[in-house]
Amino acid sequence: MKSFFDNIWTKRVVALVSLFYAFCVCRLCYFSIFYDIHIHQRLQLCLTLTGISLVSFLLMLYTRKQILTRIASFLILPAMLPVVLLYFGEWGMIIPIIITGVAILLLSGAGEGAKTAFGTITLLLYIFGALGYFLFTSFFVTTTKQEEIESGESPSGRYRYRVVNTEDTSNGSTAVYIEPNYADKKYPFVTFTLKDMERVVYLDRPMCEEINIEWTTQSRADITKQLNEISDNIIVHLPENELTKLGYSYDEKLRLEDIVVSKRFEIGKTASDVEPIYLNDLTEEQLDVFGIGKDGDGRYYVKNPSAKLLDEMKLSSGKRAYFSDMNSKAFKVYNKSNVDDYGNALFNVKKDDSVYLKTLTDEQLEMLGVPESGDVMSFNGKICFRFYIAELEEYFDVDSRHFSVDLLS
Repeated sequence: MKSFFDNIWTKRVVALVSLFYAFCVCRLCYFSIFYDIHIHQRLQLCLTLTGISLVSFLLMLYTRKQILTRIASFLILPAMLPVVLLYFGEWGMIIPIIITGVAILLLSGAGEGAKTAFGTITLLLYIFGALGYFLFTSFFVTTTKQEEIESGESPSGRYRYRVVNTEDTSNGSTAVYIEPNYADKKYPFVTFTLKDMERVVYLDRPMCEEINIEWTTQSRADITKQLNEISDNIIVHLPENELTKLGYSYDEKLRLEDIVVSKRFEIGKTASDVEPIYLNDLTEEQLDVFGIGKDGDGRYYVKNPSAKLLDEMKLSSGKRAYFSDMNSKAFKVYNKSNVDDYGNALFNVKKDDSVYLKTLTDEQLEMLGVPESGDVMSFNGKICFRFYIAELEEYFDVDSRHFSVDLLS
């Protein structure tokens, strides 16, 4: 048995546990940045984490001279810094992992110099990280008082809501927040919910004395009819992939905006014609006024691209700079180059992402992912949320992760 535990391959295999433990800590770090934590059973969670951490520590101690364990010992404490700051106060979860990280760092097989240097750096990270974080968040402390009046789920369980009264110096307000109920990460004893997903669907001043939330289930066809009766100019904004599904090419949605009067005159327009003009509505001669060409495939390009635009698009001189090949930065470079001698913009080319609701058939709406029926919310008799619009305009992009200061509050 002694020879088995002394075997180098046994230690290398067991060292994978230390790497897995470090991976789980890094995963928790990721959750702390993008998710709020809701612990349901604190004692059970603390005991479970203590047991897992103790077993992992003993296995890491057994393999402390293996490279994988050394790597893990250097990962745990830095990865726990966001957890400590953003989940501050959840000590039953934090302390077992921190103790394990400190112990394995001190007892790992790394050199004493390396451990001392890394320990010092980590300590400074915690000190200055905590100082910077609490100074930063102190600037965002508000003097308003908020009270949650009501909360619950929609009939389908797809959305959850809460009604909040806010007391301030302007007689207060009542707001209704809705967020997705399908993006939570649920584990034993704890649930993680996505941060910054709430959307205000109703806001009224002053505070409402009467709160009456009603949920109904309506069909897609009925909602389409209701909206088109309200107005036949309702616009929905769709991402590029959904516009493609509807049969729109990239170039079909390109349009000119903020055109100066002199340029409008050159293409036969008047000074009162201020509406955006789609490139598809212009002749070759009119496009030439703006330095834009059109090839046989219907793709638009810049006739005389600047060196800066070519550099941004990574094109050599003489190559065509197609609008469909431009990223957002290239578009900015191009639009900033269309100025007069005084630096005033002559026109802007933009990609239109809007479609009139009245042009969409029921089959197209289904293709765009709008369910046949869903939840509709009314607040004090006024409809303030329709699943239909939420799905079309992607109110809740639960798959994207964008770092912002809102995640730190």
